[in-house]
Amino acid sequence: RYPNDRSKDFVKRVIAKSGDTLEIRDKAVVVNKRPVDTAGAHFIDNRVIPGFLSPRDNFGPVTIPKDCYFVLGDNRDNSADSRFWGFLKKEDLVGKVEMIYFSRDVNASGLKYVRWHRLGSLMR
Repeated sequence: RYPNDRSKDFVKRVIAKSGDTLEIRDKAVVVNKRPVDTAGAHFIDNRVIPGFLSPRDNFGPVTIPKDCYFVLGDNRDNSADSRFWGFLKKEDLVGKVEMIYFSRDVNASGLKYVRWHRLGSLMR
């Protein structure tokens, strides 16, 4: 559930759990001093924003509190997630994503298109 409006569900990746130490440096996510696989992450902006301006590309280090999770959206440069609204409480986890139902992107001209090759892909 979206913490700022519990009537909405958001789909995000659980990146870190209670007791983990998380840090994001120049878009690279590190949990417990190990880099996190970013195969599912999508970046559209090559700029790196300093942490004092925004937590988007540089965040932490923080230790995840008890019964909480740190979640990130796959569209890392344009996602409302734990970097902006904080830790997700355990009771706000609703389910697990099994496959990609729909996927779209925007090309350089601003035209939205369906990424057909991703539809039906199993999540890992």
